[in-house]
Amino acid sequence: MSDLRELYQELVLDHGKSPRNFRVLENPDAESVGYNPLCGDKLVLFLRFEDDRVADISFQGIGCAISTASASLLTETLRGKTRAEAAELIEEFVAMLTNDDSEPDLEKLGKLAVFDGVKDFPVRVKCATLPWRTLESALSGNENDATTE
Repeated sequence: MSDLRELYQELVLDHGKSPRNFRVLENPDAESVGYNPLCGDKLVLFLRFEDDRVADISFQGIGCAISTASASLLTETLRGKTRAEAAELIEEFVAMLTNDDSEPDLEKLGKLAVFDGVKDFPVRVKCATLPWRTLESALSGNENDATTE
């Protein structure tokens, strides 16, 4: 457990300070705005598809290290995935953080499994899930902002 906590800290610090895919994606096929009023996190997620797969994905915004790291890892994880695979990852990631009875599929989640410990800090769960709720909104074509409230 100590190793997982250490890896979590390393990944959050690394991705929080140097987020991957932190840019505006020109001419996206889908985009969504996400907002966490409790923490002040706000992001815009951009997606481009080729056929049914995520060809490019990026984000812009401001937020705490947890939401930034979660968005950064989301963008790394989703590139090349189908819409159905993205939906499965959303479900798996959110369940890991919000359902105490959930047994996360560590193989499916990969690096994202390090966020499992966030569920011990309920206020921070919203920070970690914001990018995923924003992705869910973008994939469904919902024109309303995604929010953690």
